[in-house]
Amino acid sequence: MKVKKIPHTFTIISVVILCCAALSWVIPAGMYDRETRVVNGTERVVIVDHSFHAVEPSPQSWQVFGALLEGFEQQAGIIAFLLIIGGAFQIMNHTRAIDVGILSFLRGARRAERHAFFRRLGVDRLVIAAVILLFSLFGAIFGMSEETLAFVVIIIPLAISMGYDSIVGLCMVYVAAHVGFSGAILNPFTIGIAQGLSDLPLFSGFGYRVFCWCVLTAVLIAAVLRYAARIRKDPRRSPMYEADTYWRERHGATTDTLEATPATRSAWVVYGLILAALAIFAWQHPSTTFRVGRAAASFPALPVLAALFALTAGVSLRRSGQFFILNLLAYTVAFLVVGVMGYGWYLTEISAIFLAMGLLAGFAHGMDADGLIEQFLRGAKDMLSAALVVGLAGGIIQILQDGRIIDPILHGLAALMGDAGRIVSLGAMYAIQTVINLFIPSGSAKAALTMPIMAPFSDVIGISRQATVLAFQFGDGFTNMITPTSGVLIGALGIARVPYDVWFRFFWKFIVLLIAVGFVLLVPTVTMELNGF
Repeated sequence: MKVKKIPHTFTIISVVILCCAALSWVIPAGMYDRETRVVNGTERVVIVDHSFHAVEPSPQSWQVFGALLEGFEQQAGIIAFLLIIGGAFQIMNHTRAIDVGILSFLRGARRAERHAFFRRLGVDRLVIAAVILLFSLFGAIFGMSEETLAFVVIIIPLAISMGYDSIVGLCMVYVAAHVGFSGAILNPFTIGIAQGLSDLPLFSGFGYRVFCWCVLTAVLIAAVLRYAARIRKDPRRSPMYEADTYWRERHGATTDTLEATPATRSAWVVYGLILAALAIFAWQHPSTTFRVGRAAASFPALPVLAALFALTAGVSLRRSGQFFILNLLAYTVAFLVVGVMGYGWYLTEISAIFLAMGLLAGFAHGMDADGLIEQFLRGAKDMLSAALVVGLAGGIIQILQDGRIIDPILHGLAALMGDAGRIVSLGAMYAIQTVINLFIPSGSAKAALTMPIMAPFSDVIGISRQATVLAFQFGDGFTNMITPTSGVLIGALGIARVPYDVWFRFFWKFIVLLIAVGFVLLVPTVTMELNGF
């Protein structure tokens, strides 16, 4: 029997672009008027109520050939981020520090299994659950999304080394952060903007949102552990078994012969340079203010991290060069968290800190300038295919915008709600947000587009605006993990070397489950008295 070949990811996205161009010939063009409004201290462009009107059609034809370039322009930040991350981590991979760290961790985990308590619970299961909880919290609290791309290349080798596959690794980091993003507690990019546009107190309804996050994260952990147990029992059942040979060979996950090497003189020089730089930063920023909504707390984060680095890096240098590099990686992540939550870092700053990490790791390992450049270019080359897919996916949005059919789609979906009951209307809002997310993956953009319409409509049908925000929150988050228009998803799949068609066939059932659970969580907002709703 001949097995039907699944189209390449480029083919799938190209077909979607052609379909969107065809829709621009069928759907009447239209637009909403927009105005600039200050939301939580930031200017946002929002829709003016009852302003939808027909405009001159702009059917797309030959423009599909320019979609790749325009997609690259739209997604330039993520594309450059991918190339820099690929180069930086290739330098680190060349030092074998991650491999040494994974091997040391696995040896420690095996020793822990000698104790009956840990053996009964399963050390590997505890590791999976702990990593998922960590990244889910990151997504729920400060909206981690693009930042997960930097961690995919770390977590996947860990998952492979524990006897699982790259899909388990993606679920531990990328999916975990986006499930947390969907069940957000304090996410400023979705909850903050949506509540601001709905004239609600910032981050109100906190208690029920925490409950929703707990439920969604528990569902993810249960699903991943169930799948992981099946793969651990028979690795060949994984749809990525053959493709994961790349990770098994590259990171030496099947060998126990790798040993750490003593620190070089260059590593001590790097240690001194980093200490000097951290001392300057600590002096310039003696206190960091972390803001969550309207709450703020100050803490001497940089001085504390500088002092801890001085201690732990010195100890790790005496152990081996690879452990010093792993220590450098750990503090890079710590400074990333401080930068994002305390200083509003985004792709530029995150790219810079990981690039610095890669270069310093290479120098600490004794590499010269030519060697660093060679490894960086090799890593960037590995990311080129992912970068092309991200650019092509961005072309989908460009065709919809240039064809002037995004607003008519939104207007038509909103009209479908009609005079239905409250639960049905809330479900319709949820469905509309879910459908729109296929075309507009950006949560902040979608909030600015839809909430000025949905919030007043909820008043008319007797639904709380909090419930409308929650429907937006779920509708915005779940399908981000499967839509080809999401640059972050395509980037994560590219780094993990998981083809989009494989991911879709594996993940669509879980997305349906999440959507169903989301609807169940919405029902109490209509049928029960909830604090903040």
